[in-house]
Amino acid sequence: MATLGLIHNSPVLAPIFTEIAARIMPDVRILHFVDESTIKNTIAAGRLEKATMRQVIRLVGSTFDAGCDVALVTCSSIGAAVDMAAQLYDQPVLRVDRAMAEKAVATGRRIGVVATLSTTLTPTAELVRRVAAEQGKDIEIVEHLCEGAFAAVMAGDGATHDRIVGAGLTEGMRGVDAIVLAQASMARVVASLPPGAVTAPVFASPELGMQHAADVLAGLAK
Repeated sequence: MATLGLIHNSPVLAPIFTEIAARIMPDVRILHFVDESTIKNTIAAGRLEKATMRQVIRLVGSTFDAGCDVALVTCSSIGAAVDMAAQLYDQPVLRVDRAMAEKAVATGRRIGVVATLSTTLTPTAELVRRVAAEQGKDIEIVEHLCEGAFAAVMAGDGATHDRIVGAGLTEGMRGVDAIVLAQASMARVVASLPPGAVTAPVFASPELGMQHAADVLAGLAK
């Protein structure tokens, strides 16, 4: 049986990805690896530090030591470390946000990136730019940081988080061709908005990232 290793920065992500896996890859064994230090240390430092990069690389190695065929890292803030790990291992190492960025670039020229953390906003926007450059496309990125939303949800105030993110999606993203959610937790806000409130297509990483992982696993089986 093919095995996918999922590396998370919070235990709350495991059931979200388990549900997606049950739908799109029911025959794949899923192993979850959780290390909250990777995101907490990155937030505290305000950037991705070398020590955290080394930890991400070790985590990827742990998935392969445990018998995984593919490793998928579900956090966008540590994307640069995932890219480095992909160069160090023979097995596939995937970023959860890569497929999302590719979809957005294929959709239009003016792409909005929404995040609740600057440490996630910057690497996500950089990834979209890199994907566009690889495809030879000229794009414009509109970045929007939902100030206060992350602190609200950490304090257990989901309503305030959703209100701030909702305003960012509707008011901050006017005139864009596509919207990229730098954090998967924002997807539920999109679903709660009135029909037509967000006029551009919205792309979130979990579903697209898992579908890409399923495709990679299928390719290995051939």
